[in-house]
Amino acid sequence: MKIKNLSRGTILAERVVFCRTLKSRLVGLINRPFLESGSALVLPRCNSIHTLFMRFSIDVLFLDERGKVVGKIETMAPFRISPLFWQARQAIELPANTLENTATSIGDIIRIEP
Repeated sequence: MKIKNLSRGTILAERVVFCRTLKSRLVGLINRPFLESGSALVLPRCNSIHTLFMRFSIDVLFLDERGKVVGKIETMAPFRISPLFWQARQAIELPANTLENTATSIGDIIRIEP
């Protein structure tokens, strides 16, 4: 699977993991020492995240039902709680600096493709 920014013509991730169960959503990236470049964690039905007990910073995108970026956080440090993005229907956690390196912005259209 790939996550593409259709508005910018860039690839955000080439290795994608979906967290669909309660356990996988609660654990998320907590047990990992880092998130590899080109990887992403997708949280369906999510409009806020936390980085409690994580060891590294991440970038986060919040998408509405059409894949439009309605919120983003760059380099979210460990032990933080994000704001609530009311319009968001899913969150994508990415390695820190991915959003800056791909110029991903609010309003961009993101697609997850097989």
